[in-house]
Order: sequence, then C-alpha cells, then structure tokens
Amino acid sequence: MHFASDNWAGVHPRIAEGLAAHAGGYAAAYGGSDLDRAVAERFSAIFEREVAVFFVATGTAANALAMTHAARPGGVAFCHSEAHLIEDECGAAEYFTGGARLHPVDGTLGRIGPAALEAAIGRFPPAFVHAGQPMAVSITQSTEIGTVYALDEIDAIAALCRRHGLPLHMDGARFANALAALDVSPAEMTWKRGVDLMSFGGTKNGCWCAEALVLFDPAGAGDVPFLRKRAAQLFSKSRFVAAQFDAYFADGLWLDTARHANAMAARLAGHVGRAAKARLAWQPQANEVFAVLKQGDAEALRAAGAAFHPWHAPRGMDGPPGAGETLARMVTSFQTTAEEVDAFGAMLADL
Repeated sequence: MHFASDNWAGVHPRIAEGLAAHAGGYAAAYGGSDLDRAVAERFSAIFEREVAVFFVATGTAANALAMTHAARPGGVAFCHSEAHLIEDECGAAEYFTGGARLHPVDGTLGRIGPAALEAAIGRFPPAFVHAGQPMAVSITQSTEIGTVYALDEIDAIAALCRRHGLPLHMDGARFANALAALDVSPAEMTWKRGVDLMSFGGTKNGCWCAEALVLFDPAGAGDVPFLRKRAAQLFSKSRFVAAQFDAYFADGLWLDTARHANAMAARLAGHVGRAAKARLAWQPQANEVFAVLKQGDAEALRAAGAAFHPWHAPRGMDGPPGAGETLARMVTSFQTTAEEVDAFGAMLADL
C-alpha cells in the first residue's frame, strides 16, 4: 500500500515504450531534433498559443530558473509560506538567482490570500532601496496539501501582480491533477488567468524524468537559454525528455493518469471518512489525502505495510492534531489501484 508519494510510482508503460521507440539511431542534440521541435509545438497546441519550452531535469530546477528569469537586484519573490519553493528546495532559487529572497505569504490550506499578498508586497516600497524590490509571485497548482486554486482565486492574484508590475509564476508539479480537478483547459488555468510562466511537471504523473519551464510570451524568454545552460540543465540528448512528453500527451494520457490518481484519492478519502479511528483533515481536491490518526495507529498501519508520511499541520486547518495524534499525508498516483486503496480502508476499519 504505497501512499508515500507519487514520486515513488514507476513509469507508465506507454511512456516507457515511447522512450524505447526513440532509443536507437541518431538525432540532433541539445534540443535540435525533429522530436524536440514537435513536442515544443505540442506544448503550444495544448496551451492554445505559441509558448517557449525549456526542458529541465527536476521541478526544483524549473522553479529556480523561473525565479532567475524574473530576478532583479535586491529581488524579492512572494510565495505561500508552505510552498515547495520556500520549504523544500534547499535554497535553490536563492542560489541560482544570486541572492534573491523568497518572502512567505500566509493563506489558508496552502493557497495565498490576496489581502496577505497585498500586505506583503507593500512591505517593499519601490523607492526604499534598503528593503529590496519585488520581482515575482509564485503560486502552486495543485498546492502542497492537495488543495486547488479556483479560477477566480488565480484571477485575484494575477490582478495584484499586474497592478504591481510583477510576473506570476505557477509551480505545476501536479498541474495535470489540478486540471482534472477543475475540468478546465490548460489555457483557462494559466495565461488566460494572467499566469506568465510556469513549471510544468510530468514526473509525478507517470514520466521517468520530464519537467519543463514554460513561458507564455516567447518574445520575453530573453536569457533563459543561457540561464539553463549555466545551471547545467541543458540535456545533450534532450530527445529523451521530449520522447517522454510525446507519449505523455498522446491520446490524452496525461489527463487520464491524473484523473485516475484523483479518483483513487477520493476513494481513499471515503475510507478515512468512514473510519471510527481516523478523520479527514480536509476534503482532498487532487491526489493528496490528509488524515488525523492516533500516533500508535499510524505506527500500526506502517508496520502492516502501509507507506505514508507524517506532515505538519498547515495554516487554516480546522481541528489540528491533538496530544498523541499525527497528521498523515497519503498520495495516490497513476499506479494506485482500487484494491490497494480498499485494503488500506479495511485496515483502517479494523483499528
């Protein structure tokens, strides 16, 4: 029963087949192959406009390059206080930008609050050289705790960004799960809402190693090719990243895998909600389920073969864990089966 992370899941067979299909022969390196160009065009088709696509190895690399592209002297980027960008990337953005800072912004259940963002930006008046200057805002979709920004919530943040002249970045490590949850198009959730650039993730949703930085205004890409090279993120055999995305997008596989992961999360949440000795921390919207358990019960479940992680209680959580309790994060993936979920549910019921 593997609910530790969607990073633990393997590779979808169709993506493995896509890699194998392109394993032989010769192709131009460093993004110059026919396949690289075809996949770049596919990104543009998916987003319903011409975009600039830069393949990278990890979501952290995509986020750090996005911040580097947006960097200004004394720059300050704003993100949720519990975002992956500020909590789990070991200072990568600060390192690659050469000293820009990440400023935490509060908001309930993983989402930035517009009023809190306005107040945070206001702490850095443009003429006050000692404080530094705002350079970007980053939101995570879906968030670190499996919640999703509604379209009007993205609109509100984008409006603030426009008013302050700041680019809006979206960390889309689980972008497909958010799309499946909202049942909207990629364009409707990004540039049509005012998103300027995004980290596009495929690894958590069935790919082997496929991430990208996507800019919705190719003319504004500027030095990104040089920034990527300097960051050691320009693959020589980039056709193998392209091959993954080629299979990922074919016949809507990427949305099918995300819908399956979300459905398994909903099924898992149902079991947690019915259990006498567990409670849902909040209703999942994508592929992450959070449950409050007695510490001893969590240990018993792990001893019986269930893999999941303890998590800190986020801001805005109703009924946080009490004495002797723990918050458990359980993540589903394209590989999760209904049988696996139901077996865990039976274990919960027997506690």
